[in-house]
Amino acid sequence: MNKVLVAYGSKYGATAEIAAKIGEVLTQAGLPAEVLPANRVGDLDVYDAIVLGGAVYIGRWHKHAASFLTKNEQALVGRPVWLFSSGPTGEGDPAELVEGWRFPGNLQPIADRIKPRDVTLFHGAADPAKLNLLHKRMLRMVGAPTGDFRDWDAISAWAAGIAAALKGAGSGSAVNQETGRPQ
Repeated sequence: MNKVLVAYGSKYGATAEIAAKIGEVLTQAGLPAEVLPANRVGDLDVYDAIVLGGAVYIGRWHKHAASFLTKNEQALVGRPVWLFSSGPTGEGDPAELVEGWRFPGNLQPIADRIKPRDVTLFHGAADPAKLNLLHKRMLRMVGAPTGDFRDWDAISAWAAGIAAALKGAGSGSAVNQETGRPQ
């Protein structure tokens, strides 16, 4: 395994911090990881696996994460890819808080073609001191609580699962004959 890219789209920094935690867990597991904003990623050929995350605003991914997914669809097909979203605030299961939503519907056809290993939704954080007026108003309208609701144990466990899958792939699991990458 050469390198794992952890790319993200984040407006206020909470999703960037989730991506950093994922990169930290992968690195501690012995997998070199590079954590970058999605709009600053260069050549994908230097990465063996991709983790991509987006902050969620009104059911849509941050524009940089969405653009990365759209622009790199063909490069992601056949690679190990994991997708995460962050956004709902409040207590309880994040998917239940957003009525079963897990991934932006407008991007689902791309995800279906890429066939990610996993798609997950993490709690997010909303700091009123950082939010712009529109986002403050939106949170009030939907009655969403403010604060940091990220579950670092869940994030670390998910990242550890990625590390285990990639390390398992490097020790005799199936390899794509066209790309030479783990399947």
